[in-house]
Amino acid sequence: MKKAYLFLAYGFEEVEALTSVDLLRRAGISVITVSISGKNLVTGAHSIPVVADIKFDESDFDDVDALIIPGGQPGVDNLTSCSRTVEIIKKNYEEGKLIGAICAAPMLLGKIGILEGRTATCYPGCEGALKGANISEDNVCVDGNVITSRGVGTAIDFALELIKYLVGEDKAEEVKDSIVYKN
Repeated sequence: MKKAYLFLAYGFEEVEALTSVDLLRRAGISVITVSISGKNLVTGAHSIPVVADIKFDESDFDDVDALIIPGGQPGVDNLTSCSRTVEIIKKNYEEGKLIGAICAAPMLLGKIGILEGRTATCYPGCEGALKGANISEDNVCVDGNVITSRGVGTAIDFALELIKYLVGEDKAEEVKDSIVYKN
């Protein structure tokens, strides 16, 4: 079974995070939500509290197939300022693991050099932080082991691309049909 970790920091975008968790789990992917705050309860950008599966120090992230970073502010800033999170993202990127970032989260990838020479997208207005990227206005961009997306309105498309990457197009279509999603 494929395994993904999704990082939660105070101020994360709830729809982006929970859509990803829900749809990937429907596809049979083990998704573990990870609080970087030291507490399991993490409150999102719109004051919705979510209980993370684990705290950051409860995993070494060696068994990961994908890391997923939701947007939202100040969530992305909080993730970016957490050096341990940044180290784990860089390490897994360099090992060829899938890195998914949506909304403002591609800014984190840009700041740490992951988007250099890649096609990427993000929330409108955040493009300046995508250092070295070829900027796109597509809903979702897949470039190697990096998937980026624009925001809440593209969360289902983002999750379906993560599924396609991890377990194949047939499973992504199956999940898409099961939620009656027509795009």
